[in-house]
Order: sequence, then structure tokens, then C-alpha cells
Amino acid sequence: MATTSLYTDLYELTMIQAAREAGVADRRCVFEVFTRSLPDGRRYGAFAGIGRILDALADFRFDETDLDFLRSTGEFTEDLLAYLEGYRFEGNIEAYAEGEVFFPNSPVVRIEGTFEQCVLLETLVLSILNHDSAIASVGSRMIQAAQGRPCIEMGSRRVHEHAAVAASRAAAIVGFSSTSNLEAGRIYDIPVVGTSAHAFTLLFDTEADAFRAQVHSLGAGTSLLVDTFDIREALDSAVEIAGPDLGAVRIDSGNLGHTAREVRAQLDALGATDTRITATSDLDEYRVFDLRDFPVDGYGIGTRLVTGGDHPAQGFVFKLVERENSSGTMEAVAKKSAQKATIAGSKRAYRVCDANGAARAELVLADDSGEQPSASLNARPLLTRLVENGEVLDSRSQWERIEKARRVHERALEELSLADSHIRTGQDGDVLLPVVHSLQELEELSH
Repeated sequence: MATTSLYTDLYELTMIQAAREAGVADRRCVFEVFTRSLPDGRRYGAFAGIGRILDALADFRFDETDLDFLRSTGEFTEDLLAYLEGYRFEGNIEAYAEGEVFFPNSPVVRIEGTFEQCVLLETLVLSILNHDSAIASVGSRMIQAAQGRPCIEMGSRRVHEHAAVAASRAAAIVGFSSTSNLEAGRIYDIPVVGTSAHAFTLLFDTEADAFRAQVHSLGAGTSLLVDTFDIREALDSAVEIAGPDLGAVRIDSGNLGHTAREVRAQLDALGATDTRITATSDLDEYRVFDLRDFPVDGYGIGTRLVTGGDHPAQGFVFKLVERENSSGTMEAVAKKSAQKATIAGSKRAYRVCDANGAARAELVLADDSGEQPSASLNARPLLTRLVENGEVLDSRSQWERIEKARRVHERALEELSLADSHIRTGQDGDVLLPVVHSLQELEELSH
């Protein structure tokens, strides 16, 4: 079985080697993952990828082939290679639930253990979370813009083959109903859909021959692509061949809204009143929102989803916030770099809602502050223990994880929408919730 340990950066290993030689590699540490900001116009982020991290942890080890490669670089001592040979993560991981929303400085993941145990996970954790949360964040906006109409993830041909599968999973978490990617269907039990491309139509001597072949093979409930040539002629042929029970037609070009209106009128006149109209063609949340008043029954979304909608990485960072000092006690630490300063100390995060369930703020309290939200504050803890002493605590199936994440996401969006219904449009605005770091700051929000 392939390992995941080399999906990392060289400097993770060189840091451990130098720390071991200095005698500090086994100091206890706390690392946190957070993003300093959201992309312009994004009102919230959607957290995804922690389930894939849990899966990757099982194979995060160094086998003989890995060690032979590392030895061949000439960079590493035999002491380090011996340590890596026996490496297994033995620390603790807490995280926001998949599907939860987050804001700038939300501590979405907290990792505890020795320095050499934890820092080795940095690249793997960030590469997964930055990718998956970018997809989930833009995908959530698309789902909101679609206003209840189903969305299909169909971006496999626009990204790396492994990224395509991960993107399908992230999209499913925020509400995409299905995927075109078979591997995503196999691994994650996401429903798979798909019918034909323009090449299929062009293969035949006539468009009607192509429709006839597809209906013969897949049944009248199939979806026919009707804009290869003349749409009006294609619709006449489609209904004549499949009958009024034709499942759907897909339009992939032109002015989608006005074309959908004309297609709906023609389908109804032909008696195919239940035939659905699916729109594709480089859709994003803005174009989907613009189609809200047109008779489109569903959307197929590819490039703009799987590339994060111009923001392919979420911007998460992995920072040391607390470490054991030479006296053996834990000490808060932080960067002070201009524009990249961090907040020292391990933290707890809560979503604070009002009496009606509307989200008010993200409350982030330092562990050493002594502050705890009172029961009357309606503050929901956001961090959950997922790994304890190296053991993954979540034994659910892949699809069970996705289903749970969908429920988490919908609950979080309901809390946000009670605070501002504009969130349900999927359009730009200001970051919705403030992140506060004391009960006093929270109290000041009310005044």
C-alpha cells in the first residue's frame, strides 16, 4: 500500500533533524490552522477536508522505499531516518466539523503532540484543507444561488485527476447532488450522472440518429444534449423519439436564460411538460443567480467550482501557538511579523447565537485566559476531538461522513441566514460574523 508521508516539504524533515540534534524535538507543542482573511466578497468559508486527513493519517509512515529515497538525497542523518522508520502520529487532533463555516482567525484545527510528531503533518494538512475548503466555499455559494435547484459537479476534466475526486467530495459536502466522476462515486458513494457530449452527436450521420441510439441504450429518462445544431429542430426530434417522458435536455451555449425560456415553451407545446432543463457552460455563482427567474431545473458546474472560483487555495496556515519551554512548562508563542502576526496560545472556539438562533459572533478564547462562556450565552463549541493519542475516533463510512457534513453545513447556514438572509443568494458582501477574543469584546458587540 502506498504511503502518504512524502506528500510533504523537505523543510519539515530538516527542521526535525536540526531540532533533534539540539535536543528540543520532543518538546510538547500546540499547532493551530487558521486563515488570516477570506477572499474579497466572500461572507464565510466552508470547512472541508478533515475527513481526508483522517484517512491519510492511516498511511502516513515511511516504508523502505521512502527511506531509501531520503537516504539517496544525502540530506539526512541515520538518526533521523531511524526515527522516521518508526514514525506514527501519536498526538491529538481537534477540528471544526466538516461542513461548518469559518471566518478569519477561526482556529479550524488544533494539533497537539511533540514538535517532531506534529510539524511533520503541516504540508499534508494544509494541502488537503486549502484545496477542499476552497472548493466547498465556492460550492456553497453556488448552492445558495441555485435556490433549491440541484447542482451537478462535472469538473473532472479541468483539474488534476486526484484533485477531481477530492473536489467531488468537497462539493457533495455543501450540497451538490451528484458528480460525473466515477472514482468519486466508487470511493465516496456520491451519485454519478452523465449522458453524452457533442462528440457523440457528431459521430452519427444525423442528430436524430444520435438521439435514437442514446434513448435505445439509456431509456426515455435520459438527458439529451440539444444545442449541437439547431435547438428547435433538436427538440422536435428528441420528443418524437423519446416521447413526452423524455427525462431532460441540456443546453450548453448561448444566452442560457432566454434559451431556457424558449426551450420550456417548446417542450410544453410538444407535451413534454415534465422534461427538465439542465444548464451548463462555465457557470459560477453569479451566472447561476442570474438564471433564478428562468425555467432552468438544474445546473452542471465544472471549471469555476473545481478551481475554487478564482481562489484555488483557501489561505490556511499552520502555526505554532504554544510549546514546552526549557523548564518543562507550556508557554504561549506567536509571530510578530508585519501583517503576518499570530495570536499566541491554544484556543477554544464557539459559535454564539441569539435567542432566535441567529449567529452573532465567533468567540475564540485562549485556554489560559480563564474565561468560559456561560450557559445562558448560547455558545456552541466548534472544536471536536477526532484523534486521541494517534487513534482516529471517527469510524463512520465515507458516505456517512458526507451526509453528516451536509447537515452541519445546512445548520450553520441557517444560523447565518437568520442573521442576514442575503447569505442565501450566494452573492458578495462583507464577512458576516466578527471573530472576538474575549467575553468583553463580545459584550461590546451588543452596544
